[in-house]
Amino acid sequence: MSKNEKYVAYVSTYTMGDHHGITIYDVDLENGRFSLKDKVEITNSSYLTISHNRKWLYSITDFGVEAYEILPDGALKTINTATINGMRGHYLSTDYEDKFLFVAGWHDGKITALRLNGDGSVGEITDEIFHKGLGSISERNFRPHVSCVKMTRDNHYLCAADMGLDHTKIYRLDHQTGKLKLTDVIRSELESAPSHIKFSRNGEFLYIVHELKKIIDVYTYQEVNDIPYFEKIQTIPTVNNYHASGTAASALNLSEDFKYLISSNAGDNSVVVYQIEEGTGLLTKLFCLPISGEYPKDAALFPDNRHLVSLNHESNTMTFFTVDLKKGLIVMNGKEIRVDQPNCVIFHRIG
Repeated sequence: MSKNEKYVAYVSTYTMGDHHGITIYDVDLENGRFSLKDKVEITNSSYLTISHNRKWLYSITDFGVEAYEILPDGALKTINTATINGMRGHYLSTDYEDKFLFVAGWHDGKITALRLNGDGSVGEITDEIFHKGLGSISERNFRPHVSCVKMTRDNHYLCAADMGLDHTKIYRLDHQTGKLKLTDVIRSELESAPSHIKFSRNGEFLYIVHELKKIIDVYTYQEVNDIPYFEKIQTIPTVNNYHASGTAASALNLSEDFKYLISSNAGDNSVVVYQIEEGTGLLTKLFCLPISGEYPKDAALFPDNRHLVSLNHESNTMTFFTVDLKKGLIVMNGKEIRVDQPNCVIFHRIG
């Protein structure tokens, strides 16, 4: 990585009293810090995603989804807002050709697919799927809660994690119509609550973090004769043996070089970093350490893997750490930054 590379960080927040739901920061890679650059007016930006061509940013909002053009300096210019014809979304992502946008509905158990236009604007809804059924009868997961939607890297299937039903549904995408057809189901442990999913750089390995069981399941993925096959090869905890009670796994992020996987634990208020073994996709835990805040809803390594930021939703802070991956250590790096109810952070290279 060149020292001349510049980044901004986009942080989404809920907006209780402040309408600026997206905050843009300049990233100081050398010192592992953020400095305020700009704020964008949007209500309750619960999640952000950047298109694979790196031209556009999309956000959840109370009114559906909002599209932005990413300007050369990292600032955002509003393109349009589109409805998802349902309750407020939870997560969103694009396919790998940036032709469709997918929204996960936690509140109503719904997947919404929308067409993306050539200028990055969000077009019409192409499909709407409500998950049906009952999970285990417990406080959190007794009905459908779609928490994450992400395409396989071959761009053939949409994977939809459902915390309420304890499984991930696999849909084949029709690239012409934008319709989704159920083709497979990955069934997680009972009362595990699969919440976020990531694929390895080559697309051969799938990682699913489970909120209630505090585990990450690792699967191999391949397609044979137009049929997707997922095989579980590892289950690894997100917490130490001596974690706090009432803990729930939260974040799931890959480092920019795809060599490390990061998760976090609310209640335990810790961050965990794993090394990804090249070739096998298996995870080795490097450390699980406290983040000096409450409810780390998201956590990410800086692009150079030498620093880490934690978004602490309940203490309304971002905390920063210097990271030594070889020694398995993090050391707090400067003062916390105040930010109300942060949800997710995305690094974006500019210039």
